[in-house]
Amino acid sequence: MAILISSSVKNQTPEGYNSVLSAVKESIMSADGFIMHCAHPDEGEWKVFELWKSKEQADKWFAKAIVPNLPPGIHPKRSYRELHSFLTPTESFLAQ
Repeated sequence: MAILISSSVKNQTPEGYNSVLSAVKESIMSADGFIMHCAHPDEGEWKVFELWKSKEQADKWFAKAIVPNLPPGIHPKRSYRELHSFLTPTESFLAQ
């Protein structure tokens, strides 16, 4: 089941976010099950959204790539939503 992961990252700075993204960009682009990532600052924190083919694939990659690269004191709060559908120019999903 495809999932959307929403993360709130309190106390994250643009420099901190950019540093983590630079460290993991190639890894996420080739991660099994990865579909999309986007982020934006929002009143003292960062909002991060990712689309994955499964929660298991996302969690495995997060533990391997993100956790070791987080700046001190940064602890993303993640939530998961199973998706009914998604569309990209190269793939789509519709729950039956």
